[in-house]
Parts: sequence; C-alpha cells; structure tokens
Amino acid sequence: MPEPDLPMSRLILHVDLDAFYASVEQRDHPEWRGRPLVVGAEPGQRGVVATCSYEARRFGVHSAMPIAQAVRRLPPETIYVRPSMARYAKVSQQVMGVLETVSPVVERVSIDEAYLDVSGLTSLVGPPAIIGAQVKARIRQAVGLTASVGIGPNRLIAKLASDVQKPDGLTVVPPEQVGDFLAPMPFTVLRGIGVKTAPRLERLGVKTIGDVRQLPLETLRQHLGARTGIQVYQQARGLADDRIDPARPRQSISRETTFPEDVSDPRILEETLRWAAQEVGSIARQTRHLGRVVTLKIRFHPFETHTRSRTLKVPTADDAALFGAAWSLFAAEPWSGRPVRLIGLGISGWSATDGGVQMDLFETAAPEPCPEHDRLAATLDAIRNRFGADAIQRGLSRRSPG
Repeated sequence: MPEPDLPMSRLILHVDLDAFYASVEQRDHPEWRGRPLVVGAEPGQRGVVATCSYEARRFGVHSAMPIAQAVRRLPPETIYVRPSMARYAKVSQQVMGVLETVSPVVERVSIDEAYLDVSGLTSLVGPPAIIGAQVKARIRQAVGLTASVGIGPNRLIAKLASDVQKPDGLTVVPPEQVGDFLAPMPFTVLRGIGVKTAPRLERLGVKTIGDVRQLPLETLRQHLGARTGIQVYQQARGLADDRIDPARPRQSISRETTFPEDVSDPRILEETLRWAAQEVGSIARQTRHLGRVVTLKIRFHPFETHTRSRTLKVPTADDAALFGAAWSLFAAEPWSGRPVRLIGLGISGWSATDGGVQMDLFETAAPEPCPEHDRLAATLDAIRNRFGADAIQRGLSRRSPG
C-alpha cells in the first residue's frame, strides 16, 4: 500500500497550562514559589494528590499518589493546600478568553487545555513559532501563568508536541518533520491503543511508533481489528483529525488515578473516589453541566479493566450523589480485597441546564432540582473556594462511604 501524503492545509495549536492548580496557588502566594507544593489532601488525612508543582515532582510525587506516600518523599518545607475549584475555573475562563483573541476557532477540551486552528494566521502574524510565542506571552500577561504549546498539522501532532518541552515549552512540528518526530516515541501514545491492544503489539516486538511504521497494514488489521488497525496505521504516519469545533459538546467529566503501587485498602479507595467525586462535581457546577449517567472505572493487575455505569432518575452535579453512586457500584461487585491499580469516576448523559451547556455526571440517585438546592450548592462552592475543600461538607462523612 503506498504511503499516504500528509495534508498541509491545516495548522493546529494545542495549549496546555503547566501544573495548572499548583501554578495558580503559587501565583496567588508568591512566598510559595520555588517550593514543593501539593494540591489535594493534607498530611495526616486520608486522600490523594490532586496535582503538584514541578518542584514536588522532582521528588517522584505525582497526581493521584496517596498523600501519606507523598509526605514521606517530600521535604519538610513542602506546602499543602486544598483545591479551590471555583478559583481555578475562573482563571480557566480568563485563559479561554485570551485564546479567542488569537483565533476565532477555539475548542476547549478541559479546564487547562484547548485546541486552536491558526491556519490563516501565518500571513498576518508570522511563522508558527511566532504565533505560539504570542499565545504564551498573552496568557502570561493576562493571568501570570506559563503554558506549553505544540503546533502541528493535526490534533495528534499538536498534542504530542505540547508535551515535549514541559514546562513552558514551545514545539513546532512542520509536516515534513512529522515522521522523524513520531518515530522514537512509545507506540502507546497513539490513540486507540489500550489495555487490550498494547499487549498484542508488544508480542510483535513493537516498542516505538517507528516500529509500528514497519508493520504492513494487513498485519495491524489482523492483530488489532480492521478499524483500529487502520487508525493506528494512519496515526503512525502522522495522519489524524485536523478539525477544531468550538461547538463540540463535552462528552463527559471524569477524574481517575493510577496508583504507583496496587492498593487493597478500601479506605484509600473510598477516599480516592471521594476526591474524584468532589473534583467532578465542582467542575460540573462551574460549567453548568448536569448528568444522568455515573460511571465507575477500575483496573486490576496487569491491565484488567472494568467499567460499571448507572443511569439516574434525575440529573445531578452533587458531590455526595456522585460519590454514593460510584461507591455503591464498587460495593456491588466481588472486588473486595483485590489489589487495585487504577480507580476513577465520571459523569455523562447530559441534561441541558439554564446555561444551555451539557455535562457528564456519575451518580445513583439525586434530589429533585429546585432553586433552594441550586443556591445551597452555590453557597457551599463559595465557602470551599475561600476556606478550603474540607471547610464544609453536605452531609458527607470522611469516615464512612455514602
């Protein structure tokens, strides 16, 4: 089969805010800059790291690590803070506003990243590197944060490019350099490679994208299936979606974590799900999403992955409802005592809110929506944003599930 020609009509830019939550905290507290900082649970509590500064990452700390393990690795001068999701969402909105001054075609994909179509800007602004530098400078000027930017002929290349020089990076991949850019990367960065497909390629001796390129299309179709085989074949050659859709609806909101060591303690699993529910619920309320479908995701050694979902009678974005639904899904399965590698939850099945935005939610049952309920949620978010996530709970015990 002849090698496909790489389309050159598009120029896609991916923006990823560096260590977003931690960077906002260090920006707002100058005395914390340059010091290890953890956003998440506090020492002595059960819970996990939501994110951490690059100073903390040098000690091997990462998102979703149990806080007790993080504390053992970090020096005494480390700062620990609870998440302030409402404040982070406000900064995110400011950043998205900045991006809209660069290009009229902006697609927000999460609280801290977005895609832009900058294909028509080269004649107005200059080469891609100049466009990327301008985006980074405008973000820094508007909100005082750094961002990593990747630019390429499609979404896949732009996304991978933004990861190359983090933090505060800028990587441009021209179409003629896509092959060399991809070749040394692990094949697992390609879309469609999951827990079932990865071992199949490993058995063929594949380690890098360059190795994938050496396999005939028919071999990939035979081992991965027709659809995935074609998709992987094309991506290994730099071919991927180059469409940016500002109106593309968000499919779901989810949070998950991979433990550095498998976890059997139900208290840690409970607390991790509680953290995920609070993150998902807060983002959902900030973006005015309500969802009917709650999904639990869990992975055991080595890649045994299960998802369980429940459809609620009433859409919701309530932390307690999301946690209760996910925990009940976990409790209903014969998983007790099995070592867990990954756990998380999400919401989907949107129901339009007053803002006309759809959202993803995971929960079991939710109270009937009413103005008093909405005002209570807004008040609780405001209190948490000012005094910390643990300042007040809506009947949600940190010692018992549900």
